[in-house]
Amino acid sequence: MQQLSHNFYIDVILPLPLERNFSYAVTQAEFEFIQPGIRVAVPFGKSKVYTALVLKCHRNTPTAYEVKSIHSILDETAVVHSVQLRHWLWISEYYMCTLGEVLSAALPNALLLQSESVISVHPHAKFDECNLSDDQYLIIEALEQEPRLRVDAVQAILGKKQIFQVLKPLIEANIITTNQELVHKYKPKLLRSVSLDVKFKGEKGLEELLNQLYRSKKLKEIILAYFSLSKDSELVSVSDLKKMSNASSAQIKSLIDKFIFEEHFIEVDRLKLDGFAIEKSITLSPEQTEALANIKTVFEHKEACLLHGVTSSGKTEIYVKMIEEVLKEGQQALFLVPEIALTSQLVLRLKHYFGDQIDVYHSRFSPNERVEIWNRVLKNSENSRVVIGARSSLFLPFSNLGLLIVDEEHEPSYKQFDPAPRYHARDAAIVLAKLHGAKTILGSATPSIESYFNAKKHNKYGYVSLTKRYNDVVLPDIELVDLKDKYKRKRMKGHFSDRLISEIEQSLSESQQIILFQNRRGYAPILSCNTCGHTPECPNCDVSLTYHQHANQLRCHYCSYGTVVKNECGACNSVDLDTKGFGTEQIQEETLALFPDAKVARMDLDTTRGKYSYDRIIQKFERKEIDILVGTQMLTKGLDFRDVKLVGVLNADHLINFPDFRAHERCYQLLQQVSGRAGRTKTRGKVIIQSYNPDHNILQQVSSNQYVKMFEEQTYQRRIYKYPPYFRLIKITLKHRDYNRVNEGATWLATALSQVFGPYVLGPEFPPVSRIRNLYHKNILVKIPEDQSLQKTKDVIHRVKNSFLSTKLFRPVRVVINVDNY
Repeated sequence: MQQLSHNFYIDVILPLPLERNFSYAVTQAEFEFIQPGIRVAVPFGKSKVYTALVLKCHRNTPTAYEVKSIHSILDETAVVHSVQLRHWLWISEYYMCTLGEVLSAALPNALLLQSESVISVHPHAKFDECNLSDDQYLIIEALEQEPRLRVDAVQAILGKKQIFQVLKPLIEANIITTNQELVHKYKPKLLRSVSLDVKFKGEKGLEELLNQLYRSKKLKEIILAYFSLSKDSELVSVSDLKKMSNASSAQIKSLIDKFIFEEHFIEVDRLKLDGFAIEKSITLSPEQTEALANIKTVFEHKEACLLHGVTSSGKTEIYVKMIEEVLKEGQQALFLVPEIALTSQLVLRLKHYFGDQIDVYHSRFSPNERVEIWNRVLKNSENSRVVIGARSSLFLPFSNLGLLIVDEEHEPSYKQFDPAPRYHARDAAIVLAKLHGAKTILGSATPSIESYFNAKKHNKYGYVSLTKRYNDVVLPDIELVDLKDKYKRKRMKGHFSDRLISEIEQSLSESQQIILFQNRRGYAPILSCNTCGHTPECPNCDVSLTYHQHANQLRCHYCSYGTVVKNECGACNSVDLDTKGFGTEQIQEETLALFPDAKVARMDLDTTRGKYSYDRIIQKFERKEIDILVGTQMLTKGLDFRDVKLVGVLNADHLINFPDFRAHERCYQLLQQVSGRAGRTKTRGKVIIQSYNPDHNILQQVSSNQYVKMFEEQTYQRRIYKYPPYFRLIKITLKHRDYNRVNEGATWLATALSQVFGPYVLGPEFPPVSRIRNLYHKNILVKIPEDQSLQKTKDVIHRVKNSFLSTKLFRPVRVVINVDNY
């Protein structure tokens, strides 16, 4: 047996929020085999075993702690590339999080094996069954049938989640023991298939077989069905065989038991898609051709280019051309989109150009599906040359990345807020491309102020614009409707003005489709008592419960708490209850009442919880099975509907009047994007924006498509008040159940930071919703001027945070650091 040498060590990343990495001892043979990016199972703590990722191999003996040996090696080759590890290190350093948090976010959950507690009867156990409780007796009885039981199995047997009090006396009395066992989460999908036994092949064998089955007509039918299906391969799936012969599982099993069929289990791809007919290369318009040439010129001396093209200008076709060139070079391309809803449309469009070279990656896939995509990208498979996905697809193991496209780069969805790492996918994408020596295209009709500033003022990115819609389609006509005037003159029906109703009726008469936008889901944000004014609030958060009429529920949109709506007030028992405000559910109800002959659907978080919910709604709308689609901002993000003539915005005011320095920029982007869904073909679109303040600068800029004017106005304000892009921001949030402790801790931390950064520290302040999931939140904002070192600022924050957490009083307080909080 090979002895462990204390001269061979590996440093590993554990999937835990630890400030440091740990070293483990390995044998010389293991040291020579192991390379960075391989997974190993390692003991950590008293008894736990975790999957860790090897960061480096070395021969420096650690002195700070006793070195343990690894449990086992889990991979033959690296599952994470060296470029990926460098990218993870950058994310960890820049966004002030631990490598363990990056690992947990990056690797599919099914690849992170963890040990689970397993119980078994102690080999020398002595006990009297009469002294056991009912629950304890059930456990011992189950262990007689199954010698080892996992904790979740015991929970199922007892029908309880809290089982520690039941197990504790048994452990203390040495009746049962507990151990840790590694659990493999990934399970390949196996297709059950059959083949004909070799002795029945050929004419003689077939004749013998039919003679053997002469009494059973049904079994003969199964054999004939097998021959019909086995033209291309000897293996035939059991499901296909059952379907063709209308046979039962028992009948097929009888043929296996008679050794006529041999049974096989073949690993198959969960995400195999039907092949698509490849179309010939697309023809670009003169404007698109010029833009493509300009992008190539930019890439000669810059690594990133901002493509600023108005809605429906044909940015996707330019992306396709760029991807084609990358694929010719044998490289990979990553296409980032902000919403899962966008992937279904894009995949269908791009599959016609690239066939089965496209893969999709997002959070709605199961853990097993994610592992399969990970492995395909790792092996540089032909099926994963182009990956379309949401922000998490940045973590896939690309080995030969040539192009990175960030579509709708302005979208806030690219910023991860919880849990860590709190990265911005757009910025992380530019760094990833740089590490691969690849190029990045940032595309948007309404670029973020930061990106436009970097392109036009700082000259960091190249800049290419598309000012015309594809095929010279005219931009939609945007009309602002004054709600104050309409209510005063009694020209409102529910939340619809007479102008909006008139335009909807006209669009329906022309068989055109309509999108109605309201950026709030549910029926109404508030249900209140008209007698005493009481409003039901969430018991876990400082926020009123949103009324969902369809489910007859009050729900919290922060912690998902829900309760059934009562017919009387919880404070005074009055039955005079009323709603205030409105959401998509109420708009859908009013639309159905106003236009009973129209087919109305809703697209928001409540109607798209299923894996394929987005696809179903979008496909129905594309097939014109829906006339009016009511939705939240997920409708605004780059979706391409050819027959939408009218877009209605029910109320733009809550977008403007929001306590955030980005509110006006976001309002402009959202309204321009939703307006861009209208009139994408020859018929000019119409947009109706309802507001109590139609003269507001932002709404006027939206109506006349004045992006540059909005940019200049907003940058002027931000320069005065010291906000991005002139200053960087780091937000520090303190969280704890105790209000006073959060208060004291925030004051201590803000005072310590102010001693270093002076007036550039704002707060501490409670946010508008100060309690979420029973944790009080308090924020401190650190502003960093351009001439101040970002890294030194982070070092100071890190030191102050460590001092804060070393104080006994503040140790339980959770400190969350959010870099570039925009």
